[in-house]
Amino acid sequence: MLAARSFVQQAGVRMALPLSSYRSKHTLPDLPYDYNALEPVISAEIMQLHHSKHHATYVTNLNVAEEKLQEAVAKNDVSSVIGLHGALKFNGGGHLNHSIFWQNLCPGGSGEPDGALMTAINRDFGSFSNMKDKLSASTVAVQGSGWGWLGYNKAADKLQIAACANQDPLEATTGLVPLFGIDVWEHAYYLQYKNVRPDYVKAIFQVANWNDVAARYSAAGGK
Repeated sequence: MLAARSFVQQAGVRMALPLSSYRSKHTLPDLPYDYNALEPVISAEIMQLHHSKHHATYVTNLNVAEEKLQEAVAKNDVSSVIGLHGALKFNGGGHLNHSIFWQNLCPGGSGEPDGALMTAINRDFGSFSNMKDKLSASTVAVQGSGWGWLGYNKAADKLQIAACANQDPLEATTGLVPLFGIDVWEHAYYLQYKNVRPDYVKAIFQVANWNDVAARYSAAGGK
């Protein structure tokens, strides 16, 4: 199928090559700070395991799933294409979510948001404090593993709070553009906070990077 192949000219012969022969693989992004930079809010041990083990595993498994997908498409194997949906959603979501998460945090935090983002927060939640309370409550209430999000609804030009199970990516799941995410899989906090999820969620605002959140809001068209 053309969708799964690229054609090259070699010695006068037009050859079809699978996309997997040249596509770029996903890679684990570097952190913009050291593993110990978010202490005491998040320990170096948690950050190292979370980034170099958990996120890395999502990247590896996403690449494997995409390779299998290309093979299935090339063979017109619709059943296998459908069967790969779960692996693509879980590992692709894990990669997307964590890539945002690392950027959403910074050593010492950036202070409260300002500018257009703060104006939108006050408009849609009444105050920054109210937004944090609502986001915290929604995130703590996630059953099992998942994420709490502050997202942007482009159609309504409105900030909204949402929660996603497992590694479900926010935009693909709800249509909201992800701005700020809180990972409440236990690997994100258990070694330090044990089973007291509310303490972790409360503390993470101390290292929130609202400059990054503001940039995402602006890039999504928020004004």
